[in-house]
Amino acid sequence: MGIILLALAVLPVIFLMIYIYRQDKYEKEPLGLLILSFVGGMLSIPMVLYGAIPLVESFFYSESVFYSAFVEAAFVEELCKFIVLFLLIWWNKNFNEYMDGIVYAVFVGLGFACIENILYVFGGGIGTGIVRALLSVPGHFLFAVAMGYFFALAKFEKKGRGWYLLLSLLVPVLFHGLFDYLLMINDYIPPFLSTIILILFIVGDIYLWKIGIKYIRRHQASSQFKDMDPIASVETTPYSEDPEYKHIDWDAGNKY
Repeated sequence: MGIILLALAVLPVIFLMIYIYRQDKYEKEPLGLLILSFVGGMLSIPMVLYGAIPLVESFFYSESVFYSAFVEAAFVEELCKFIVLFLLIWWNKNFNEYMDGIVYAVFVGLGFACIENILYVFGGGIGTGIVRALLSVPGHFLFAVAMGYFFALAKFEKKGRGWYLLLSLLVPVLFHGLFDYLLMINDYIPPFLSTIILILFIVGDIYLWKIGIKYIRRHQASSQFKDMDPIASVETTPYSEDPEYKHIDWDAGNKY
């Protein structure tokens, strides 16, 4: 049973790591740095449990669903993942194109999700594992895509760096908070409202996937290595030809 539970907890993480690795089409990231990012995501779990949560609760605490979803879960977890991502990747020379921001953020996010999933699955059993494989692990993946998307913009856009860095934290916090809130609130509302909340959650989850895929495709299209790939699509438009993205500092990734 232990092996089944472990597989149920870990396999969704592995699947999504393989997926995002394959989406990095034009210049693969070094496996050593990807593993380090994944381990860093794992280490953000104790940062959350023994550092961030006690610190936040020392200033403000509430038993409300909003607090549990947006502060104790979304803000604290995404902040710790953001710190790990920034410290490991921001100055690394391998962070040299837009898509890299998403790839590294996803590996950090899935490192966190892996440990969290193991803890929940071994505590709740197969049913918990199935639900988390379909919802929670993909959720962390999508939150990380959003973080990496704006993280890359902060790295390579000459204007608005501080704003993009802030968005790389706030957008995943918003997505994560809404995701958790719609799941948690069902325990506190009348049954007839649960159906409405469930519909809202499903619609929101589909929309979140659409946003995530859009973010991935936009950063794929911006790759400075794309022209080196003979089979690259000629239909996509790199940011360098888009008026909104003319100020790209391609040398930024080579600075420490």
